[in-house]
Amino acid sequence: MKSGFVSIVGRPNVGKSTLINTIVGEKIAIVSEKPQTTRNRLQGIYTCDQGQIIFIDTPGIHKPRHRLGEYMVKVSTRSVQEFDLVYYITDITRPYGGGEEFIVNYLQQSPVPVFLVVNKMDLSGEERLLDFISPFTAQMNFAEIIPVSAAVGTNLPQLLEKTLSYLPEGPLYYPEDDKTDQPVSFIASELIREKALVLTRDEIPHSLAVEIEEFKQQSGGKVYLRGVIYTERDSQKGIVIGKNGQMLKKIGEQARMDIEILLKQPVYLELWVKVKKNWRDSESNLRQLGYKL
Repeated sequence: MKSGFVSIVGRPNVGKSTLINTIVGEKIAIVSEKPQTTRNRLQGIYTCDQGQIIFIDTPGIHKPRHRLGEYMVKVSTRSVQEFDLVYYITDITRPYGGGEEFIVNYLQQSPVPVFLVVNKMDLSGEERLLDFISPFTAQMNFAEIIPVSAAVGTNLPQLLEKTLSYLPEGPLYYPEDDKTDQPVSFIASELIREKALVLTRDEIPHSLAVEIEEFKQQSGGKVYLRGVIYTERDSQKGIVIGKNGQMLKKIGEQARMDIEILLKQPVYLELWVKVKKNWRDSESNLRQLGYKL
């Protein structure tokens, strides 16, 4: 058996979370068109007859503007040093720039093999691949270069086969049916945050956080969840609630459907919205909401 840990790094919004969800076959990481959607290090688990790969989805590497951003970048950069293999995910529709140069310079220090994984090939022709990768390969020798489409699954079997060939022999770290090591309450909170981000579109920046205050099994097979959506300002709270509570109702309805798929049980979801001013720059608030290195 082969088994090991693979860190997934890259700029924001290049498809890291989509890749993990597609590989493990279950939605464990939230996806949004907005950058910096992923905030914590999240593990996805893929098990097959040949072994087990534990994927660590990290926040996109970016220039931080607050303590939450600093935390996110530390999570991403530290993960390069701690695991058996690194995927550097890039987006073929976005040209090479200063952000990519910064990441490649950092990856040159990696003590483990680094794969250059070129994502979103479904949006581009193969003829663009050589020109796209040339500035990356001019800076660094990658162990493998693999073009994929995380959204439709193109070349993912080849990616997994190559990954297993680089991993050491070892045991199964998790039961073969496990898809993630994260508690269900955390994934539920992330699904709520995803719906809030998507539905409020450009009206709300990344100043939303979600905390599950109560999670319990009720009689009749239904699960009761009470969650709190935190914003940084009263004006943002009003946007999340919406006119006559309609926006909050939509967020709750869509999140409940995803949570029911996750739990395979009916769910009663109760949502509240509260203001926690400037929580992204408060270490105590960050710790309360689960952002701890």
